[in-house]
Amino acid sequence: MNTADLLQRALQFDFLNIEEGVHLYHHASTPELMYVANELRKIQVPHGKVTWQIDRNVNTTNVCIANCKFCNFFRRPGHEESYITDIETYKKKIEETFRFGGDQLLLQGGHHPDLGLKFYTDLFKELKELYPTLKLHSLGPPEIAHVAKLEGMSHYDVLKAMKEAGLDSLPGAGAEILNDRVRRLISKGKCGGKEWLDVMRAAHQLNLPSSATMMFGHVETIEERFEHLVWIREVQSEKPEGHYGFIAFIPWPFQDDGTLLRKVRGITNNVTGDEYIRMIALSRIMLPNIKNIQASWLTVGKQVAQTCLHAGANDFGSIMIEENVVSAAGAPHRFTAQGIQNAIKEAGFEPQLRTQKYIWRDMPAQLEEQVINY
Repeated sequence: MNTADLLQRALQFDFLNIEEGVHLYHHASTPELMYVANELRKIQVPHGKVTWQIDRNVNTTNVCIANCKFCNFFRRPGHEESYITDIETYKKKIEETFRFGGDQLLLQGGHHPDLGLKFYTDLFKELKELYPTLKLHSLGPPEIAHVAKLEGMSHYDVLKAMKEAGLDSLPGAGAEILNDRVRRLISKGKCGGKEWLDVMRAAHQLNLPSSATMMFGHVETIEERFEHLVWIREVQSEKPEGHYGFIAFIPWPFQDDGTLLRKVRGITNNVTGDEYIRMIALSRIMLPNIKNIQASWLTVGKQVAQTCLHAGANDFGSIMIEENVVSAAGAPHRFTAQGIQNAIKEAGFEPQLRTQKYIWRDMPAQLEEQVINY
């Protein structure tokens, strides 16, 4: 394989295969990858702005039976610290989110053995009745697969009922690495990689906007990273014409602080800033049919994320008024609405507030600045 030829093909939006992606990972320089990915970004997102969002991650429950080896957030059923969030807590958090300029909740929780479809449809309906303008970007393929198993229903029918109840979009949660060798080692209790992809296929049939993710830098091989990217690209290629499909891809490095992966297996996060920048660039190169690539400032920090904006990324994600899962494993970084805009400007771009569907929003006339205290 010839590196220059592969980069030239990437500039033509060719679908590079797994072996070709691995070759670029090992043989292309960081400046070469950054240049090609940046050129692709300029074609796919020609306005040149960097988008961002104001929303809040709220957890429906911390009870989970998946027992992922990288998660410090979950509690087993019956644990003294277990909870199911009540409606008064939602109301308080939603009203605060509106004051901070947010328009959406990212609702996620665990694989609770007793919470089936009715729990989620009732919750979505009640929240939409109370707050008709609120957007619900909620759950993820593993939770959909879990509910489908509890109910003996198809992924499609579970998602259809949730969409009718108020679900606006489906996060790409729980992808980790889609290869089942990896999943058996780090998240055995979750759905397999094929089922994760099948849930997304069902979401795309229903025209539910979705995102895709990758958590890397733990037990996976480089080949398995590129397998992951190619599988996501294939599912995106299958979406019905005119449907949203995957509107964004977000890769981030494994956060190891206090996790069982680190305690038991000695697996630590050794992803450098340079490697993360390279993976952002390679994500843009390997996923020519996904328009938006998001840099995970939460896990890599401001400066690395800013460099990613010159390496194919066009989005800075949300300020995440609240986030409890990744933070529980050591992600230390925080942004306010003003802070994220300043970071984008420092990198040489114009910030643009957006919705989950990547529609531009005007800055709210009255926006209370969040005080970071968590």
